Amino acid sequence: MSYPPGPPGPQGHNYPPPPPQPYSTRGDQFSAPPKKSSALKWVLLGVVVLVAIAVAAGVVFYLARDRGATEASQVRSGDCLAEIPDSSRVLYVKTVSCDQPHKGEVFAVLALPDGDFPGDPAVVKYADKCAPALARYAPDANSESGIQLFVLYPTADSWQRGDRTVTCIATSKNPRTGKVG
Repeated sequence: MSYPPGPPGPQGHNYPPPPPQPYSTRGDQFSAPPKKSSALKWVLLGVVVLVAIAVAAGVVFYLARDRGATEASQVRSGDCLAEIPDSSRVLYVKTVSCDQPHKGEVFAVLALPDGDFPGDPAVVKYADKCAPALARYAPDANSESGIQLFVLYPTADSWQRGDRTVTCIATSKNPRTGKVG
């Protein structure tokens, strides 16, 4: 084997010169890059996660509030609903002015007694008070064809968050304008 000529290596052999070292201790010209702190990476990751959560919360708030949505437990007698909820767990409803087309009108909000959650059967039995309340609110509503009752009531879960109301709603299959009765 032959090597290109170069300075004599150890023990008189002709080895090629060693390659230059990547980092030199001479001056600051080629100093090792500073090590990045892993704590800094975690802090930056935490900030990114917090910003993402804040943006998501803002989007949810915008969609719920700016589109006529009201917490289901906050509607009051006389409020009209654009649509009738189609699920058993209702958090928000879309309220509209009653002179706009709507499918439901809240005619009574009945407060349940405080205390421990009475259980679903007791809450449903309490909801039986809606029919007499409709007769008081709009005496002619029972004779009007297409008017039905829809009831929102607390669950064990919503009870823990302070929901103590049974909300009675007069519904119609087709959108209507104006008040019931």
